[in-house]
Amino acid sequence: MAVPSYTSLPQVPDGFEWTVESWGAALRCRPLAAVAPHLFTTRQLELSSAADVRALAEAVGARDAAMAAQVHGCNVVVIHTGQPIPVPRPEADALISDAPDIAIAVRVADCVPLLMADRTRGVVAAVHAGWRGTVARVAVAAVDALGREFGTRPQDLIAAIGPNIGACCYEVGTELVDAFAAAGHERYLIDRWFLAPPPARGSSTRPSLRLDVARANIDQLVLAGVPEDQIFASGLCTAMHLDVLTSYRKERDKSSRIAGAIRARS
Repeated sequence: MAVPSYTSLPQVPDGFEWTVESWGAALRCRPLAAVAPHLFTTRQLELSSAADVRALAEAVGARDAAMAAQVHGCNVVVIHTGQPIPVPRPEADALISDAPDIAIAVRVADCVPLLMADRTRGVVAAVHAGWRGTVARVAVAAVDALGREFGTRPQDLIAAIGPNIGACCYEVGTELVDAFAAAGHERYLIDRWFLAPPPARGSSTRPSLRLDVARANIDQLVLAGVPEDQIFASGLCTAMHLDVLTSYRKERDKSSRIAGAIRARS
């Protein structure tokens, strides 16, 4: 297929780099790449066909890719070596795997795509964390499942957060604060995750709350035992880079999806 070109790609932190695939630009995290093949796609790969899914898998050296029917919860699907890809896609928002020939992937259009790999055992996880999944601690559920299934220790995990809607653009209502509180999240963390810009001078209007969903997932991983210096965030807001990324908030039903994909080390 022809590879469209961008005149420029968003700047990313030192721990990330843009690469060129057969279908277009992709984003990789250097520290995670040292442990497991992975990438985050751009809107150049539409993921609307089986051929697109195969292209995604091939880009990380796998023969196929396993995905879930994402439902904004905290269920985790386990893909073992030699196990067929589940059909139909199970309802879950995280996948973990030790299969080096099968990529696991999540699809997002504002939610957090979180990829993790065990630097000792080489097993991997892919997590889809919207605000509901973050309330339900889906990232922690993936860490716990890696421990149960494969003996992973949280301190051995390297994690990368791909493009997601940033606090700059994610205006939310107070009902989300209530949802986090009802789920037992500590007040000091809620205050850290929900931001309110200062009101304009002379204004009596209360500013809108903004949710930093990436920060919430980082903090949850740290509380689960993953060292913060082993968690890397791309810092790219999906709503701010619509030429490269996709945003349901901005595009609604016209929005496509990007993916985060990873496979276990051979």
